[in-house]
Amino acid sequence: MSLYLLPLAAPAVLLLSAAFGSLRPGRRPPLVPAFAEGAALMALIVAIGSLGLLVGYGPGDSGLIGWAGVGLSVRLDAVSATMLVLVAFVGWIVARYARTYLDGEARQGVFTAWLCAALAAVLLLVQAGNLVQLVAAWIATSISLHRLLLFYPERVAARRAARKKRLFSTLGAAALILAAVLVWVSFGTTDIATINALARAGDGSWLALTAAGLLALAALLKSAQFPTHGWLTEVMEAPTPVSALLHAGVINAGGFL
Repeated sequence: MSLYLLPLAAPAVLLLSAAFGSLRPGRRPPLVPAFAEGAALMALIVAIGSLGLLVGYGPGDSGLIGWAGVGLSVRLDAVSATMLVLVAFVGWIVARYARTYLDGEARQGVFTAWLCAALAAVLLLVQAGNLVQLVAAWIATSISLHRLLLFYPERVAARRAARKKRLFSTLGAAALILAAVLVWVSFGTTDIATINALARAGDGSWLALTAAGLLALAALLKSAQFPTHGWLTEVMEAPTPVSALLHAGVINAGGFL
């Protein structure tokens, strides 16, 4: 088994925590907040270990766990390792803070589950070694964030922010999906390392240039840059841990893309 599969342990443990939280959605769910904080800390340890793997063995790819270009794979380099540590560290801080902040809330378990799911999706995104995983994690991040923004569905401003965010997220996801299809058609593979090598060699076609433009559009829509930033000022109606994640840039993947 490839050592470069190590980073996958970070989102895996957070997904387990999300599943556990979804089973206990109510007020002060037994062990759920503690489990989430522990999962976030474990994800941080894995991220630091992945950085050590990069330093010791250099950049690399795990190979695909799947079939026909669809499945999980890890691309570990300086950017992905840095993002893994950053996301995991901020995620651990926010999970620790949310444990106290939401104590006594009627839907604390639900919030904790979606928080862990959002962090897991971002961690899958930043280490994605293939286009299918990249797109799937991108969409999962948007869905998780939407659920977090609607934690207080009775608040008008929260619903308005979530509605605007969903519009821009949908447009961004559409741009990313179309870009991924064009890249696949142009280079004949979904493996990101292979695509990068072919692009550096000058292979590809006008489809690749079109895909680059669509990727830039997706990044713009995802990162809440002007003029698509209006919803970001309204997220204060969501729980403070959500605002912390957003304003730390942890679940705005546009910059990474």
